[in-house]
Amino acid sequence: MIRDAHAADDAARIAAIYEHYVLHDTATFEIEPVTPEQMGARIAGVQGRGLPWVVLEDEDRVLGYAYAAPYRDRVAYRHTLEASVYLDPEVRRGGLGTALYMDLIGRVRRLTDSEHAPVHSLLGGIALPHPASVALHERLGFRHVGTIEDAGWKFDRWIAVGFWQLIL
Repeated sequence: MIRDAHAADDAARIAAIYEHYVLHDTATFEIEPVTPEQMGARIAGVQGRGLPWVVLEDEDRVLGYAYAAPYRDRVAYRHTLEASVYLDPEVRRGGLGTALYMDLIGRVRRLTDSEHAPVHSLLGGIALPHPASVALHERLGFRHVGTIEDAGWKFDRWIAVGFWQLIL
C-alpha cells in the first residue's frame, strides 16, 4: 500500500531506511545519520508546502518512501520539483521502487492541475555511476539533461551527479 507519510508515526522508520544510504551508499551526500526528529521535520516541511511525501508499506511495515521537494527556493524555480525515492535495501530490485515512483509522479501531475502549485518539471539527481537508478528514471520517461562532474566528496572520492528531467 502507498499512502501519505505521517511524520509522527513514520519518521523513525524512514530515518532507519535513509541511514543505510547515508552510511553505505552515494545515493545521498549526507554523511551523518538523520535523527527521527530531524526526519519528522523534513516530512512536515515538504507536506507543509502542499507537496507529496509518501511511503510504501507492507503488513504495517514501511519498506520505502518518496517525496517531491522544491528544486531551489528562488521564485523562478517554483514550477520545478526534485524527486527522491529510497527503499529498504532488503527489498530493492523487486519493482517496489517503480511503483513508489509512479505513485509520486501521479501525485505531482495532479499538482500541475492545481492553481496552488503548478508543476512543469520533475528532476531526479543521481550520483554516478548508479545504473539501476538511471534505468528507473529512463523507464519512467525522464531524460538525461546534464552531469556535474566531481559534485561531491564521499567515501574518499569525488562523485559526479547526473540530472534526469521529466517534463509534465
